[in-house]
Amino acid sequence: MARYQIAQLDRIDAVACPCGQTRRAFIDDPDHIASVHLVDISDDARPHYHKKMTEIYTVLQGQGYIELDGESFAVQPMTVIKINPGCRHRAVGKLRILNTVIPVFDADDEWFD
Repeated sequence: MARYQIAQLDRIDAVACPCGQTRRAFIDDPDHIASVHLVDISDDARPHYHKKMTEIYTVLQGQGYIELDGESFAVQPMTVIKINPGCRHRAVGKLRILNTVIPVFDADDEWFD
């Protein structure tokens, strides 16, 4: 078995998520190490948190805000945000981000108030 995986994010079908639309790579990783998502944030993403997953957002395009546990922070291209488990978060504005999820994405670990 190969010790690597390659994904072409722009060829992965987009699916709806609390943030807008996402294209998820490596979600079938048998070791459950991490997944990478290309996310197009809707103008006003839904606040949520995770109990197990850590997310690292890298803003690729657009400007707006990230809300983290009730605080707002301006973001622009090349802003990187690490979101630990339990942190309620959402992005505000028309943004495109690269989201690295550790461990691999699990839809059962999305929580809403």
